[in-house]
Amino acid sequence: MESKFYEEDKLLVFKITDEIDDHSVQKIRRKADYEMERYMPKGVIFDFDSVTFMDSAGIGMIIGRYKFANMIGAKLKVCNLTENVKKIFEMSGILRLIPVVAKEAMN
Repeated sequence: MESKFYEEDKLLVFKITDEIDDHSVQKIRRKADYEMERYMPKGVIFDFDSVTFMDSAGIGMIIGRYKFANMIGAKLKVCNLTENVKKIFEMSGILRLIPVVAKEAMN
């Protein structure tokens, strides 16, 4: 997973490049929490453009990051959902909590 902080917008973007399963969730969670504490952003975006697989562990990870972002005063959003990820998000109801933004909104 790559991360980039846009100082002028106080925006932290995470580009997930791995499959999201039980194994990778631990690494993603640790890095995301560390970066959010480090930068204290106003907005956090998870970019799913390169994600080919996600299971229920990914849902738990996103909900946890959503709660953590709220705790530090940030708004969490997602973008570039692949069809597989979008279906999982729709079935779980997570899209009622977390908004999807267009790729252009990240810049």
